[in-house]
Amino acid sequence: MACCSRLVFTRILDRIAGLAGWRALLAAFALGALAALALPPVHAVPVLLLSIPGLLALLGAARGWRRAAALGFAWGWGHHLAGVYWVTHAILVDAATWWWLVPLAAPGLALPLAAFCVPPALLARALPAGWPRLLGFAGAFVLAELARGVLFTGFPWNLMGTVWAFGALPVQAASVAGVHGLSLLTLLLAGLPSLGRVRPMLAGAAVLALLAGFGAWRLADGSAVASGQPPVEVLLVQGNVQQSMKWAPEEREAIFNRYLRLTHDALTHAKRVLKPGSEILVIWPETASPFLLAQDPEARRMVAAVLSAVPATLLAGTVRADWDAAGRLERVFNSLVALDAAGEVVALYDKAHLVPFGEYMPLSGLLPVRLAAGGMDFSAGPGPVTLRAPGVPPFGALICYEVIFPGAVAPAPRPHWLVNITNDAWFGHSAGPWQHLAAARLRAVEEGLPLARAAQTGISTLFDAYGRRAGLLPLGVEGTLRVPLPAALPPPIFARTGLVLPFGLSILIVLLGFVLGRGPVGDALLA
Repeated sequence: MACCSRLVFTRILDRIAGLAGWRALLAAFALGALAALALPPVHAVPVLLLSIPGLLALLGAARGWRRAAALGFAWGWGHHLAGVYWVTHAILVDAATWWWLVPLAAPGLALPLAAFCVPPALLARALPAGWPRLLGFAGAFVLAELARGVLFTGFPWNLMGTVWAFGALPVQAASVAGVHGLSLLTLLLAGLPSLGRVRPMLAGAAVLALLAGFGAWRLADGSAVASGQPPVEVLLVQGNVQQSMKWAPEEREAIFNRYLRLTHDALTHAKRVLKPGSEILVIWPETASPFLLAQDPEARRMVAAVLSAVPATLLAGTVRADWDAAGRLERVFNSLVALDAAGEVVALYDKAHLVPFGEYMPLSGLLPVRLAAGGMDFSAGPGPVTLRAPGVPPFGALICYEVIFPGAVAPAPRPHWLVNITNDAWFGHSAGPWQHLAAARLRAVEEGLPLARAAQTGISTLFDAYGRRAGLLPLGVEGTLRVPLPAALPPPIFARTGLVLPFGLSILIVLLGFVLGRGPVGDALLA
């Protein structure tokens, strides 16, 4: 049976390798799009067993460097087009203005992302078939992922390792080598059918079993570290405010009152069921407040009227502004503000990693259109910082897509937990919010820190330091979720080494590919 299956699969790869001209490019594009099914929320990981070997087969048959580069680009374009199709939803929020961008947004974003697939393709074509090609491709692909997280402000979205983020058990290896380490392992395992032998496939199954065993062992560990403070109840508030009405002037008061009402009702219930003296922390999503909350005494008075009855502390997303001496608006920030039960500002964080075209315009003044909302770019804050608020363990704040950057989410000194506020209303009921959620789960595992996530329209949840989910407010639901704040873990390996380990492993894998593919040492090892 195994031999028969291997024969069938080999024939499929031979058919793919035999394609030429536009058919080969179309096949590469289709294989890339197929690989996107492994990403959240589908997580059809087995499709990679065809997508990656199929691409390697095409590259092995490529005549010339230009052809290999075109095939790699086509695969990357198909993969990222299918993976980020949801950006079109943001355009449809104001379709009357930006209708002409609807057919261009997702393909346009996928184009620069596809370019990162060209170097791995070129390296794969340069190496002999078998282990050398697979190792070189996998290592170079992860190096390209690492570069994608840095170049042009960085966009490490849909990293290959996120295919495992459907549960806590399969992502525990991220505590050692991060999501990029998972990417490297995923590509190596997915490429095994390209070797054309049963033994490597059996070895791959054994590796998966070992990973599952490691995950189960780690999840059974009880080494979480208490914060040294009284237990804290986290109350996530999801207003389910649609993006089309979020900034409408006539809706401001209604939106603010909605968050106050949801908070009041949840706190009233919590007061009845919790022990006296329990610390309660309320979290509102990114820009939940339609007012300049940190600078609006009346809005803070209304918040205090709700918080003081318990009492509780509020972390709220809001816009913050600076004015010059003449009273002119100088800067605006996308911020998180912490208010105590009296409505006083006790902590503040300004988003540091801004979204190009969404929060600021690159090459300002040179582009013919302005896509960023409002008449002024947001200003960037100084960067990650550990915040403190009365009765709350020290925490790190991440606004929106700041959570997608591995190795860059935990400030020093190390916080006890992380909070991610976001507004995914831009992307509707699409794969985007689920992909964002997967990134948050991975950051919790990498850093060994609980992570609370409050989203405007969902998905709101809390992950413990192992990436286990405690409750869920799904997409498109108005409501609240109250869960105890879990303890942190001692810093895992990735939290101590950051991106150094996956970078070093990827370099070693590429070098091993060259050793196996070139010279007497490789011939001896392959003999």
